[in-house]
Amino acid sequence: MATTTDPAQTPSAGLAERLRVPSRFPYRTIAMGTVGSTLLMLAAFGAGGILIKDPVLGHGPLSWIRYGHGRMLANAVLYTGFGLVVWAWVRLGRYVLAGRIGSRPILVAAGCWMAPLLISPPLFTRDVFSYLGQGAQLLYGLDPYANGPAELDVLPNVVQNVHPLWQTTPAPYGPLFLLISKGVVATTGDNMILGVILMRVVLLAGLAGTLWALPRLVKHLGGKLPVALWLAVASPMMVIHLFGGPHNDLMMLAFLTIGVLAALERKHVLAVVLVTIGMLIKPTAAIALPFIVWIWANHLEGESKVRNFLRAGAASVGLFLPVFVAGTWISLGSLNMGWWSGLKAPQLIANWLNIPTGIGEVFYNLVHLVVDVQVSPFVTVARAAGMLLLIAFGVRQWWLGRGGGTEAVYRAGISLLAVAILMPPTLPWYLTWGFVLLSAFKWQPRHLALVVAVSVFVTLVYYPTGEQALYDWWFIALVVVASLYSAASLLRPDPLGIIDAWRRPEKFLRD
Repeated sequence: MATTTDPAQTPSAGLAERLRVPSRFPYRTIAMGTVGSTLLMLAAFGAGGILIKDPVLGHGPLSWIRYGHGRMLANAVLYTGFGLVVWAWVRLGRYVLAGRIGSRPILVAAGCWMAPLLISPPLFTRDVFSYLGQGAQLLYGLDPYANGPAELDVLPNVVQNVHPLWQTTPAPYGPLFLLISKGVVATTGDNMILGVILMRVVLLAGLAGTLWALPRLVKHLGGKLPVALWLAVASPMMVIHLFGGPHNDLMMLAFLTIGVLAALERKHVLAVVLVTIGMLIKPTAAIALPFIVWIWANHLEGESKVRNFLRAGAASVGLFLPVFVAGTWISLGSLNMGWWSGLKAPQLIANWLNIPTGIGEVFYNLVHLVVDVQVSPFVTVARAAGMLLLIAFGVRQWWLGRGGGTEAVYRAGISLLAVAILMPPTLPWYLTWGFVLLSAFKWQPRHLALVVAVSVFVTLVYYPTGEQALYDWWFIALVVVASLYSAASLLRPDPLGIIDAWRRPEKFLRD
């Protein structure tokens, strides 16, 4: 990955060397990523989150790509497409670090890479089928917070495509998002293909909101807009996970970023309202609210910081409660608080990507060598310890953000990352919660390389079908190698000299 000539290098005087330096608009890089995402889209019909009864392939002449060697071929094509997207993203990052491109090429690249995925089957997840199932429950007068989509006796295509784990599990999402899902299902009915496409179109509103907020956040937080867009919009986590998935985090992030921006611009009432609405889509947005109180308090006049904090806190609570109640009532037709208990549902997912769960599993395996024990007590204790650590860390970050302004936003971004890592479950796209806010700050190249490694790793630790690959150790070893190589390629083109080794025999033959 990412082994072509880097624009940051000083070219030699020869014509051949000059021709290797890309133009200011990276057409070839954008085209490479577009080819990659097109391969992702095509291969997903055999290797992605395919439907139980697929009306596109069905039992026709192309159905072979869903089985046996055909599916192996589809997987090979899909991972090739993924590699091209990452390669293009890393090349684009080198252009950004070299200062050779501005914001426009990054936006064009992200748009071109997302476009083929609009009509793709879900990639690396099947969550969108759950969204549609829960929306169908609300549409037909059932309570998504009481039971799973399996209780539906209509829309068989919607029900049967929900993952078995979530068939009988209450919805963990906010009521406003369920209302959105209800609208999608009311439009598309039992047509799952149209349902997935329309869900992506609706979630694009979230991307648009984030794009509107990022340039303004960068001005407040001191970053560089091309870097922020490269990190937050063109990355594999955004293109492949949030959009290719798709995931409702994309819409929540819009309310979060615009709300934080409003707070920085002294529009405190709007900030609290927007972040509360984001919480009604996905509860994670609530993490930002205590930090917005600090921003508000530091904008108030008066010498008493305690009094300013109490005023801002009281006003925030006074705004939060009616918006929360009204949003819940409008979405569900009642003040149904069942979605709080629904938040326990994702904790059924247990794997080592969540650090406390991983620690529990390590201790279990060590003890299991000597004594026959169950894994659950070890994981439960480790998760409880992780929650205590998260609470302590979050309170400390909140206290460190008491100066308001950019410091409070930075601490909010760090806290969102901590929630994604320490609170079960940890799912790959959860890291975008913090990365999108933090992208607007100033970044060092070595830190960007770390983000590349993390982005590639977390995108690949699930199979394209949405099933986890975390215990396929040979596969994970390859993922680690690909992640480290991608990170090194951001700072140094062809870090292992693979391209040079390929070219030297040709040079020897010419000489």
